Amino acid sequence: MFRGIAVALVSAVLLTGCATMGQQSNAPAATLVSDTHATASLRTLPPPRQPLDVAVYEFADLTGQARPNPNFAESSRAVTQGGAQILVDVLTRAGDGQWFRIAERTGLRNLVQERTLIENTNSAYGGVGPLPPIRFAGIILEGGIVGYDADTMSGGAGARYFGIGADTEYRSDTVTVNLRAVSVQNGEVLASTTTTKQIYSYMNRAGAYVFAEPQRLLEIEAGMARNDPTQLAVREAIELAVFSLVVEGLERGLWDLRDSSAKATLVAAYNQQYTAPVQ
Repeated sequence: MFRGIAVALVSAVLLTGCATMGQQSNAPAATLVSDTHATASLRTLPPPRQPLDVAVYEFADLTGQARPNPNFAESSRAVTQGGAQILVDVLTRAGDGQWFRIAERTGLRNLVQERTLIENTNSAYGGVGPLPPIRFAGIILEGGIVGYDADTMSGGAGARYFGIGADTEYRSDTVTVNLRAVSVQNGEVLASTTTTKQIYSYMNRAGAYVFAEPQRLLEIEAGMARNDPTQLAVREAIELAVFSLVVEGLERGLWDLRDSSAKATLVAAYNQQYTAPVQ
């Protein structure tokens, strides 16, 4: 019986190895970033009465957290350092691009340098005239990745009988994002929101230690692990933060929808889906 089980496990390992080699030799093509659980809510926002002119200077990793590693000290950061780029990309998709007009600020030096080059060239050799002024923003979006907690939940289960068994391990980390809207006119914080997202990882393993023949011990192992991409978790937290900021501004009368009658429905749906009841 044990020999039959061992043969079955060997076959599984060989098939897994062949499949892995096939995947390596036929790697999938590049794709667009996958939608998250918050993408649909953000993309289907009703259109605003008028778009908001906003600017994003930075959206930094404020955690200082290195990537968790139980074996040695990591120098790599636990979360993406491109938070501002993700936030700008998310803003361009809010309400199918109808909610925000985004003034470029993360690459402002490059923009000003290129405009200066054009103006100097026009002045020296003649051209089409002065450039139009750079768009300015009425609202600055501030904030950042403010928390990364590793191993907020971990555990596993397994069993082994006569050298044959399997086990499962899982771990959950949590990333926290803060986003706030600041008025350029007077520096007042108009609205602020904080969101969190779990990053889930698990590993399944199976193995066997059996005597295939007298005095010959056969050891077989197979396994699979899955780790949620950290950048997608950060993106989902940012998407929810933008959606939450829009709804909070609607509730406070900071901005309005083109169809004002849709506000009550949107706020009620937001509160039902995302606002947890007080325990």
